[in-house]
Amino acid sequence: MAGEESTHRKPEAGALTEEQAARMLAGMNDVIRAGEEMRKLRAEMIQLLAGFGWTQETIARISEMSQPAVSKQLAKSPIGDPVPPTALTLGQHDVPWLEGRLWGLAEEVSELVDTASCTRCVNALARGRKHFTPRNVDELRRLLEEDLRLHRAELPAGFREAYDEISRGLDIPAKATATAPVSASARRTLAHRLQRDRLGGDG
Repeated sequence: MAGEESTHRKPEAGALTEEQAARMLAGMNDVIRAGEEMRKLRAEMIQLLAGFGWTQETIARISEMSQPAVSKQLAKSPIGDPVPPTALTLGQHDVPWLEGRLWGLAEEVSELVDTASCTRCVNALARGRKHFTPRNVDELRRLLEEDLRLHRAELPAGFREAYDEISRGLDIPAKATATAPVSASARRTLAHRLQRDRLGGDG
C-alpha cells in the first residue's frame, strides 16, 4: 500500500529522520504536564511532520499517541492543511533558530562535562521553568562560553566552532522569513534537535 511504502521508505537527503523526530517528541512527552504551551508545541510539531508527508500511522507511532488522537490534532489545523515543510539546514540565521542551536549545543556540553556551568540553565529551559527571553539567552551564552573555555580539552573542536557561528548570528540576527506558518517555538525545537544530532555525529 502507498501508506505503508511512505512509512518505511528511506528519508530523502535533508529530511528529518524518524529517529530525530522520535527523540524530539520524547522530550516533549516528558514535560507535557508542564502546561498548555508544550501541548501547543507538540500539536504544531505533528502538523510539521504531516507537512513532510508522513502518514498518520508513523506520526502516531513515534509520538506514542493513538492514530485517532493524531487525526484530531491534524483536524485542528488553523489553515486546514498540513504545514508546508520548513528548511532543515543548520545555516539559518533568524533568532529562534539560533536560540535552538545554542540550546542544543549547551545540552551536549552539559551531558559531556559533569561540572558544566550551563547545566542548571539548560535544565530550566528544558522543563519550561525558564523561557527564551533575551536575558535568559544572554545568560546561557555567558555560561556556555565559560564552559567551552574551561573544558576546552574535554570537548571536540567542533563545539567551539558551532558556538562562534551561533554567537555571531545572535549578535547580528537576520529577519525571520514568513514563508510558512511555523512558530518561534517550533523552529527553536527543530534547530535544537538538528544541532544535537550534528554534534553527536548523527546529523
